[in-house]
Amino acid sequence: MIAPSILAADFSKLGELVREVTKAGADRIHVDVMDGHFVPNLSMGSVVVKGLRPVTTIPLEVHLMVEDPGRFLDGFVKEGADTLIVHLEVLADPRPMLEHIKKALGKKVGLAFNPDMPIERIEPYLRDIDLALCMTVFPGFGGQAFIPDSLERLKKLRALVNEHNPACEIEVDGGIDARTIGTAAGAGANVFVAGTAVFGAPAGPAAAVKNLALLASEQMSW
Repeated sequence: MIAPSILAADFSKLGELVREVTKAGADRIHVDVMDGHFVPNLSMGSVVVKGLRPVTTIPLEVHLMVEDPGRFLDGFVKEGADTLIVHLEVLADPRPMLEHIKKALGKKVGLAFNPDMPIERIEPYLRDIDLALCMTVFPGFGGQAFIPDSLERLKKLRALVNEHNPACEIEVDGGIDARTIGTAAGAGANVFVAGTAVFGAPAGPAAAVKNLALLASEQMSW
């Protein structure tokens, strides 16, 4: 499944670009939210989700790279977010927030973690989530290179997911392009966030989405 990240899109044409990738077969739209504290960058708020909701019927997933995700949940849900992804690094015990998102807000929930977080740290929560987001770069800026050690981490995560919650999706975010998506898929990922590789592709976003989906599907042997 391909999740184009609008962080890399031309915001003057955002609606048009989202329509284009939707028509090309993108499975969801990835919205990166940064607070300038948890990561050294600032990005979009719930107003972007509000603007996109009438433009596409595919799910909008919001990746909250923020120190206090609880402050932002209601706003994004109100504007039409379908999935809320929070970071394990900022939650001493993520269970109350995971339960709140699923039961009180009625949305899908993901738990993200950075490249220096031991994979074992997410194991206790796998039964509580719909999606595990394994960052393959340190978050904050688009266009970074995929960290090679991520492949072993994905293999470990795939084994844990298969053991505890096979329905849980494994998403990768960072440096995903035509060169890396196949190996990431082979290591266990099944959702691929791609920003520059989609919206910066010479052949255009639609062709990029179709090509990335094909390359991923060819390597999913697990």
